[in-house]
Amino acid sequence: MKRLIFIASALVAAVAAMAAVKPVAMAAVKPAAMAAVKSTAMAVKAASLTPETVRTATELRDRIAGGSKAADWVRDITDLAGPRMPGSAGDRAAVAVTLAMLKAQGFSNVRAEKVIVPVWERGVETGEVLSPARQKLVLTALGGSIGTPEGGLEGEVVRFRSLEELALAGSSARGKIAFIDRPTARTSDGSGYGSAGDVRGRGASAAARQGAIGLLIRSIGTDDERAPHTGGMRYEDDAPKIPAAALAAPDAALLTRLLARGPVKVKFTLGCRTLPDGESANVIGEIPGRELPGEIVLLGAHLDSWDLGTGALDDAAGCGIVVEAARQIGQLPKKPRRTIRVVLFANEENGLKGGKTYAEAHAAELPSHVAAFEADLGQGPALGISWNAGPSAEAILKAIAGLLAPISADSLVANDIGGADLIYLIPSGMPNLGLLLDATDYFDYHHTANDNYDRIDPKILDQSTAAAAVIAYVLAEADAPLERIPSEKRVLPSWAR
Repeated sequence: MKRLIFIASALVAAVAAMAAVKPVAMAAVKPAAMAAVKSTAMAVKAASLTPETVRTATELRDRIAGGSKAADWVRDITDLAGPRMPGSAGDRAAVAVTLAMLKAQGFSNVRAEKVIVPVWERGVETGEVLSPARQKLVLTALGGSIGTPEGGLEGEVVRFRSLEELALAGSSARGKIAFIDRPTARTSDGSGYGSAGDVRGRGASAAARQGAIGLLIRSIGTDDERAPHTGGMRYEDDAPKIPAAALAAPDAALLTRLLARGPVKVKFTLGCRTLPDGESANVIGEIPGRELPGEIVLLGAHLDSWDLGTGALDDAAGCGIVVEAARQIGQLPKKPRRTIRVVLFANEENGLKGGKTYAEAHAAELPSHVAAFEADLGQGPALGISWNAGPSAEAILKAIAGLLAPISADSLVANDIGGADLIYLIPSGMPNLGLLLDATDYFDYHHTANDNYDRIDPKILDQSTAAAAVIAYVLAEADAPLERIPSEKRVLPSWAR
């Protein structure tokens, strides 16, 4: 209440100050200043949630946290579709499974919107130390890598601890296999993954510029299992393409120990290849709004996965969260004012074509999207909300956070991107939100053969779904929408342009 009083007082003061200005001076007030006052007024109105909204959101939160079907949807996706590489048979099965799911649960306007996606297949993968003593190396190709020659790739190994160290390699990497040994820090917010991820994404081209013939990296993960982590990489135009693979953490440690003793020679074989583009789809279903059906709150997750496991945490969990959150809202006696649209995006893992295609196909209605929200960091538990919107949006988000405090999900973090699939919506100014999830253990399993349904804890998933449902419901029911992203912040990251 004190927070709302402060906002209201600021508004009153601003209006009073404007009233004291002479009429001639009033005409000279900049439109931006007027817009700021208007946005503040909207924030006060939106943040003052009605008792009915608070009661419904609280009941929704407690019911879902006490038990939901979110884990059922995760199980159906992983068990009935399996791994879901874009353009694969598993990807097509997932589209069919989720279309049937949304229809059976009473969603409206259920459809699959075509997305053209890159198609890459893995093939055979082997690795071994040849000297000083022969032994197996457990590795996996990075997504998008070219294959090795048919007989494999042999070479002496040279170790680097970072991309920065590799850039200073001089001639030491020429004709050799570069090994980047960069550990991933375990953090609750995923920042350790973010800071290490460039090794996977840019490492092959960085090594090729130094004359390397192949790349091995320590897996971008926080576990110590012999289960390597795959993930997307990209080739840059100014360097030759070389094969790239990730070593399981114990195998990376082995190379480090051997290199401390002297020269090491390895051989690895990758049978991966890129095929012609294929067809996938964004799967969409809606809970129509009762008063403003043309205004849309988008709930997103991505349906595709890497192929080593069945992608339970990444991102069938996110799919389960948003589907169940919307389903529960749809069962309310009184639907929210605005439409809630679930979008299960195609091709997040190796192209973001689902998000880009959605933005292009729905360009005309993006001004009517009042917010977009994504769940893509495992199952949780939920910690709060990340957000990118106009300054006045913080008032209503704080009100939502207050509703989430009883389930310990009340953190608010300003962030440029709510989720990877939402990136191409940023230029429209659409408020961009993400579900903050506890990622402490997530990168133990992320992009590995261990990311399967047995990792899902239904109770944790219920808590995350409860948080998502409250966020979606309040945004769809509030008197006024969130202030849109300021024009100067409607900028795509350089890699997405």
